[in-house]
Amino acid sequence: MSDTDGQVPLPDLNAQDAPPLDLGDNEDEQAARIAADLEAVFDVPVQVSAVLGRSKMDVGELLKLGPGTVLELDRRVGEAIDIYVNNRLVARGEVVLVEDKLGVTMTEIINADRG
Repeated sequence: MSDTDGQVPLPDLNAQDAPPLDLGDNEDEQAARIAADLEAVFDVPVQVSAVLGRSKMDVGELLKLGPGTVLELDRRVGEAIDIYVNNRLVARGEVVLVEDKLGVTMTEIINADRG
């Protein structure tokens, strides 16, 4: 199975032709019920990793790295990064700058078959 199998693109919810979210007659009650259903998993710890790229090198080369060293990765500038949760690829995204911090915007959810 390749990394591109089962990709599900995220809808653009800001688009003018985006369908309205239908939560029924009582939206607040529906949202509260959804939050209550998920409450059991709120405290489950997960490890989230955003992989910008990879590089192979010998231990000797690794020991020579220092502050300001430029390390060539296997990805191009602007290429999507991989987002892993508990070492499982779950999404792809883009690096964003928010104020003075780096973040990740998910642009694509990876649909993994659980079989």
